[in-house]
Order: sequence, then C-alpha cells, then structure tokens
Amino acid sequence: MSKTNSNKPVLWTVLSLALAATILMLGLQPRTSLAEDLVVYKSPTCGCCKKWVKHMRDNGFNVVVHEQYNVTPKKDEYGVPRRLRSCHTAKIGGYVVEGHVPADVVKQLLEEKPAIAGLAVPGMPMGSPGMEGFRKDPYDVISFTSTGKTGIHASR
Repeated sequence: MSKTNSNKPVLWTVLSLALAATILMLGLQPRTSLAEDLVVYKSPTCGCCKKWVKHMRDNGFNVVVHEQYNVTPKKDEYGVPRRLRSCHTAKIGGYVVEGHVPADVVKQLLEEKPAIAGLAVPGMPMGSPGMEGFRKDPYDVISFTSTGKTGIHASR
C-alpha cells in the first residue's frame, strides 16, 4: 500500500496565502494587462499631475514617472501642438497623451489604434482626471496628427 501525502494541498494553500499577504503588505500590485508602460513627464511640484498619475494607475496602467521642472522639450520632441499643451506629457503604444486625458479614452486609443499622433486635453479643465474639485466643466479630448491636423476625439 502506497502512502499519499495529504498535507500537500494544505501546504500549497498556506504558501499561496503567505504570498498574497506579502504582496499586500509591500503594497505591490499585479502588473497591468496593458502591454506597455505609460511614461509620464511632469514637474515634481505639480499636484494635479500627481493626481492624474494616480487616476491612470487606479485604472490599470503601469506608470513610469520622470520628474523634471521643464517638460517643454518633451512636448517639442513629441510634436504636441502649442495650442493643445497642458502640464504633463506622456507616451504609450507610440501615442502621445497630453494633459488630463481620461484613462478610458487612452484604453480606447490603444484598442482602436487610429492613425493619429496622440490625444490632448488642453489646459487644465475642472472636473477632468486630476482636476477634480467643486465643479465640473465640459471639455474636449482633442486628437492630433504629426502634421498638426486636429479634431474632437471625445467630449466630456
């Protein structure tokens, strides 16, 4: 008669729970299912940029932040039209994301892959992600191409 080890399922359960507890204690989150990192360039002193980064992380993006006081060189490098600029600039999946673009719109961009250079929410409209407050103003998410052509991609 062969002996079976009836403690194996219990051991695996205990190890799984210990691993889960360790992950929670360290504050680690499982890597998002999104294929690429959202790379953000922002000022270290900008609170609304910090809130937008949190919004993106809360919505499943793995965000890599580069703190720099002058983000204009990145905006120039990525071809963000001057009239569409905001406080922070990001890049993911070959697209530029300028300003307070909502996470669901960025996810849609990555799924649909339109022939554009990126999306922008010009300025810092109240009520956009990272700019939550006492009021919510309507705003547009603007698409732009590398040749400077723009259009309304979404309205909020």
